[in-house]
Amino acid sequence: MKAMQTRSGQAGFTLIELLIVVAIIGILAAIAVPAYQTYTKKAKFSEVISAVAPFKLGVETCFQEQLALTTCANGSNGVPMPTSGAPAGSYVANGSGAVSNLGAGSATITMTAVTTGGLNGENFTLSTTNAVTGQPIVWTRGGSCQQAAIC
Repeated sequence: MKAMQTRSGQAGFTLIELLIVVAIIGILAAIAVPAYQTYTKKAKFSEVISAVAPFKLGVETCFQEQLALTTCANGSNGVPMPTSGAPAGSYVANGSGAVSNLGAGSATITMTAVTTGGLNGENFTLSTTNAVTGQPIVWTRGGSCQQAAIC
């Protein structure tokens, strides 16, 4: 009757092994979820940063032609009007793209995000304070997006 032999040894995972695996998964999830949320917020805000390009180009072209930034307001000398009627699903707020603080060598362009989709109306600014005729404009990035660490 040696057909039935008893097996000695382990036949599965112990409770402590399972608890260790659950703890490791919990730690990884605690790190991954906030990182993923920041990643998706940055991806959405990249649309706002990209939307500033036509305004930047318009101001730079106006400056080359007019030799001063005082005439480079929205809707004049090649500078676009602020956005209106943004398409559904857009993360750029209506009325964004304002060109302001116009001086002989200074200007500020402001783009604002919507307050939905994980964004809280953060803004992105490009500013110049020392534009010199015959030289490229040097832009400084800023805005509330820097405090939110998404731009």
